[in-house]
Amino acid sequence: MKQLVILSGKGGTGKTSVTAAFAHLASQGPFADRILLADADVDAANLELVLQPRRLDTQPFRGGQVAVIDDDTCMRCGDCESVCRFDAIVEIDGGWAIDPIACDGCAACVYQCPTESIAMQEQTVGECARSDSRYGPLHHANLSPGQENSGKLVTQVRQRARQHALDEQRELVIVDGPPGIGCPVIAAVSGADLALLVTEPTVSGIHDLRRALQTVQHFGVPALVCINKADVYPDGAREIEADCAAQGIATVGRIPFDLTVASAMVAGEAVTVYRPDAPASLALSALWERVVPFLLEAPA
Repeated sequence: MKQLVILSGKGGTGKTSVTAAFAHLASQGPFADRILLADADVDAANLELVLQPRRLDTQPFRGGQVAVIDDDTCMRCGDCESVCRFDAIVEIDGGWAIDPIACDGCAACVYQCPTESIAMQEQTVGECARSDSRYGPLHHANLSPGQENSGKLVTQVRQRARQHALDEQRELVIVDGPPGIGCPVIAAVSGADLALLVTEPTVSGIHDLRRALQTVQHFGVPALVCINKADVYPDGAREIEADCAAQGIATVGRIPFDLTVASAMVAGEAVTVYRPDAPASLALSALWERVVPFLLEAPA
């Protein structure tokens, strides 16, 4: 089984559009009926918007703890508020209440309370789901707004996807990874067989690509690069190719700016399905053909 993770140094580079196109193209080639999909961008999961899957199972994701006050035993002394460094304890109608969003889970108030009226409780901060898409099973998740532990949730999505692929002897897991270089990216790229980084020829795109490549290389994962909207700033595209060549990294595709991509997203389709002869579709098909040999060569 091979795991391909699609990343980007920054958001908005077209990573999910590439993932959706790959899902469609992989379902027709050597990996037909043997692929599984995972959306590891749990802070802004949107692969399901393009694939329109049918949800089969949803499980709550619990992460972190928040303090809870027992009003029946609380003596309203205010000692808890005096030690809270996050302004999470507020006075309401002569009593004390805890703002679960502001609470950092440090438990200082628990140890300070003279009547042991405060306890830490695990909280549900998101959900993890399994769905059936037109191109294969999809594992995805959503983290509730303002919550943490996205790296832990990404790990859970990947573990569930990997186990599912092993159980059904599927040959390829395509992971739509999160942007950036933080904990969610580390959780998405660790153990992958190949990483494809989608970038764009802008100042921020070039800068963030360099950081993302350093992250991928740190974990020893082979990397490829494709440039989206490459024709918008040709000099920037050439700079990316030169940077990658200097590091021995292959630039395997240039995708032109094409409004068909936006139309396909609105229609809830991969652009390669929505309009196969569009410039972006032809470029994505060529990109996939260049990526496949790297996947076949990667150690299982």
